[in-house]
Amino acid sequence: MNRYLSNKKAIGLFLLPALLIYSVVIIYPVLQTVYRSFFNWDGLSTATWNGLSNYRDLLEDPLLITSLRNGLLFALVLAVFQIGLGTVLALACADPRIKGRKLLKTSYFIPVVLSVTVVCQLWIAMYDPTNGLINRLFNLLHIPYQQNWLTSPTVSIIAIAFVNAWQFMGYQFSLLYAGVKSIPEQYMEAATIDGCSKWMAHRKVTIPLMKENYKFCLIVAITSGIGAFVQMLIMTSGGPGTSNYTLTYMIYRYAFMESNYGYACAVSVVLVALSLLATMIINKTFDRNEA
Repeated sequence: MNRYLSNKKAIGLFLLPALLIYSVVIIYPVLQTVYRSFFNWDGLSTATWNGLSNYRDLLEDPLLITSLRNGLLFALVLAVFQIGLGTVLALACADPRIKGRKLLKTSYFIPVVLSVTVVCQLWIAMYDPTNGLINRLFNLLHIPYQQNWLTSPTVSIIAIAFVNAWQFMGYQFSLLYAGVKSIPEQYMEAATIDGCSKWMAHRKVTIPLMKENYKFCLIVAITSGIGAFVQMLIMTSGGPGTSNYTLTYMIYRYAFMESNYGYACAVSVVLVALSLLATMIINKTFDRNEA
């Protein structure tokens, strides 16, 4: 018994530095944000208590609906593109019949390590309505879909989401590829012996055994979409108008452009709550299907 207690104390001592850092870096700022959301504060003068006024104003703010819609659309694009294409590429790179797999795996991950600014500038040039590669390609293929990709209120959010999905697809690919390689080859061999085609074996064996990988990838995609910000800031500055605003862009505007920190904190609380809610729903859904 004494040995058991001493082991618990040792484990606690080893965990203490990490817990202290986590408390200072994560827990304390979150609690401060919740606390500040009940005040009217410009960041310099003395904060004044205003109760739930920030939250009432937020519910009446038309930017909230725009930001929620854009965040959900952004998350949908990330989830479909990154997880869908990541699965196809992971299965392809795990197939020993594919030549040059090492080169392919490296090339898929290269965009992840590039600066977001560099990637955004690259795609700004590609989206250029006059000389951009995208419109030139449509013109070459005689497809009448040329347009102003970053100045259209309806298309620009999808165009920006695609940039994020393209850059970080390699991260999702690496997680899914690890999941594919963790499955014993005997399972696939047994499915092949039973008469399954390669595609049927993946659909019946590989993909169901990767539920935990898919759960984590989906959480990353959804929370990244809800909190998207950098691409909007660099590529369109939230425009045209406010059509590309997300919750994080709202926080940036109210905190650093209008010095309304109390209101920005209220938006931050909503952002954190939505991210936690999405994570809980995804976890519950996967756990229910597993049961």
